[in-house]
Amino acid sequence: MGISFDDQSANRTFAERQGYEFPLLCDVERKVGLAYGAARSRRDRFAARYTYVIGPDQRIAAAIDTQDPAAQAGEVLALLTRIRV
Repeated sequence: MGISFDDQSANRTFAERQGYEFPLLCDVERKVGLAYGAARSRRDRFAARYTYVIGPDQRIAAAIDTQDPAAQAGEVLALLTRIRV
């Protein structure tokens, strides 16, 4: 799933344009962004791009600072292979 600081309407438009087929949650108050370190303050306009791998124990198994969104899937797959989540 993805989480954005945008509202439902903006997320819907983004998902339709990009063909995003996964749930896209709204974090307009920045609560999740602050809790996960993707925002420094509630005034941040955009979240930092992080990918979190959540393990079966519901803990963060890994956090990836997503520098290259196109390579993200490969990075996550390699990581999952190494840590066996």
